[in-house]
Amino acid sequence: MAVASYFIVTRQGSPQSLLTPPMVAMLLVANLVPATALMVLVARRVAMGRAARSQVGGRGRLHVRLVALFSVIASVPTLLVVIFASLLFQSGTEFWFSDRARGMLENAYAIAQAGYDSEIERVSNETRTMGGDLALFLSEQPIDSPEFAEYFVGQVFYRNLSEAVLMRVSEESGVQTLALVNPYERSLNEAVRPEILRQLRQGGDTVAVRGDDRIGAVTRFPLGNDTYLYAARVFDPKMVEQLNRSRAVLQDYDALFERSRTLQFRFNAALLLVSLLIVALSIWIALTLADRLVRPVGQLVNAARRVTAGDLSARVPNSRVNDEVSTLGNAFNRMTERLEAQTGALVSANSQLDNRRAFIEAVLSGVTAGVISVDSERRVSLINSSAEALLKTGNEGAVGQKLADLAPELDRQLDSEEREDIIQFSSGGEPRTLAVKRVKVEGGHVLTFDDITEQLLDQRRAAWSDVARRIAHEIKNPLTPIQLAAERLQRRYGGEVTSDASTFERLTGTIVRQVGDLRRMVDEFSSFARMPKPVFRDEAIVDVARQALFLHEVAHPDIRFTFEAPEPSPILTCDRRQLGQALTNIVKNGVEAIQQKHEEGGNGGTDCIAMTIREGDGRVCIDISDTGIGLPADRGRLTEPYMTTRAKGTGLGLAIVKKIVEEHFGSIEFEDRAQGGTLVRLVFDAETLARLGGGGTIHTEDTAVNG
Repeated sequence: MAVASYFIVTRQGSPQSLLTPPMVAMLLVANLVPATALMVLVARRVAMGRAARSQVGGRGRLHVRLVALFSVIASVPTLLVVIFASLLFQSGTEFWFSDRARGMLENAYAIAQAGYDSEIERVSNETRTMGGDLALFLSEQPIDSPEFAEYFVGQVFYRNLSEAVLMRVSEESGVQTLALVNPYERSLNEAVRPEILRQLRQGGDTVAVRGDDRIGAVTRFPLGNDTYLYAARVFDPKMVEQLNRSRAVLQDYDALFERSRTLQFRFNAALLLVSLLIVALSIWIALTLADRLVRPVGQLVNAARRVTAGDLSARVPNSRVNDEVSTLGNAFNRMTERLEAQTGALVSANSQLDNRRAFIEAVLSGVTAGVISVDSERRVSLINSSAEALLKTGNEGAVGQKLADLAPELDRQLDSEEREDIIQFSSGGEPRTLAVKRVKVEGGHVLTFDDITEQLLDQRRAAWSDVARRIAHEIKNPLTPIQLAAERLQRRYGGEVTSDASTFERLTGTIVRQVGDLRRMVDEFSSFARMPKPVFRDEAIVDVARQALFLHEVAHPDIRFTFEAPEPSPILTCDRRQLGQALTNIVKNGVEAIQQKHEEGGNGGTDCIAMTIREGDGRVCIDISDTGIGLPADRGRLTEPYMTTRAKGTGLGLAIVKKIVEEHFGSIEFEDRAQGGTLVRLVFDAETLARLGGGGTIHTEDTAVNG
């Protein structure tokens, strides 16, 4: 619309002519209406943004309505006033820029100019006539006679002149005054300027001389070539001033007339700008008023949200104005006070329940026994951390799951008639033994169970230790005389037997060898039954591990042994001999596993045994991996006494290793190697062992280890 208005203003008529009042009013309305609409749209966006940032939120419909209402209220009368003011201004200025007004000013200037020009013409004519009369008189009288002087003054007076001078001008002598009438005592020689003389010499007759307070003329004197007559009449300076003023008024009018359309545009642009300022002011008032109206509502909404979030102490600030919003706020405050009082009693009761529940949960989480509560559908409704650890539920929550999905053995126990039972189940691939007790409660059952796997294992170990001690005692006693008798037979009767000497030698040798094998077995039984107490000292664990690995590396050159450890070596408080024995047994089992793999025909790839030592978080970890036959399915029983997978094994090697590791407050784990084979991991608590280096005493289940 602004572009269209620009083309209309620049192409409608000439730039010196005014636009018609209807055209101007139409352009004002055409620009004011869309400009006002644009301001209202911008104010609507502003109102929506302010409403969104307020406590009430939303799209700010109240803000938008108030902006629209105030905009209409301000725009309609403003538009009418603008149209009326524009038409009134155009009607008033239309006359002043009309031809009649211009004619009046031009006529006034023409009259003043005509009077001035007639006076110049009169003075010029009188001066020329006076020159002829003076020339005629000088033809009869000389110029220096008193009669000529009197005649010269009379000519000036009778011709209504004020001053006159008769002069001769030459290049040699300059200006010579011949006759003079100078009542005002001013230099009349300067009145005749060189340019005036130049005009007369070029053929001019009479040249007018204009001044601010006089009008004069210079004419060529008939007698003499370089003689000139100057005469002037002095008049009131107001005449010239009025003439100049008329001329200035006409010039100003002409300049104003040339800028008439610009002035018209400026006035109407000022009207448009003032109108827009009025609308903007009304919009600002609308936004301010909307904020004041919305503020108490926003406080109420904010307090309601706090109540929704559980903060019943929320209150609406008291308003100084006793209006409907203030009444609503007071009612809201009374409601929240009642709710806070009622909720306080409920919170107190719930607090007691929470304390009891927290106490029960703390008790359940602190006990080592597993506790599971199931409902009538045998879904888990409560489970403590010990039960989660035993059942290995993982990251998925066990609450809400079927007991049959978590532990089918426990689910089957619910069907039995026994309230106490011993069940076997597999936890993460390891067999576990649980002592279960069942209690029926309202809506379900509560199962409590203890893991007695280690207890049973300790009992079996104690029993096997007793058996081993008895076997070693009973077998070891007759072995010595048997061996001595067989050796005596070889020495005493070896040379006397002639009938079948080779058979005799072979049989007695067999007796000696078998007795040696029995003695070694008895020694292993004795070692398992009577492990010496460890003597703890600070040792470089890398040296201990290298020595255990070096013995087998020399004995088995066909196997590649690798060793990886940090430098410098971690220091571990341990019994060097026992820990070396444990590492030697593990490496020995790896070598035998590789040999068994070859015996069964699996000799693909490179045979390797790797040992890695790591340190961190106050622990020392030793990993021994091999490329052997791998772990059996029942790997959980590998450390039980007399449990072996080889034909010639006694089953005591790993049992001794586990006993040594446990007396060093460590743990042993068996895993499958990623590329095939076995990984054995020993983990020791270095911080706990470090406290034993000062000579402390640590009591285990069946021995007291004195540092």
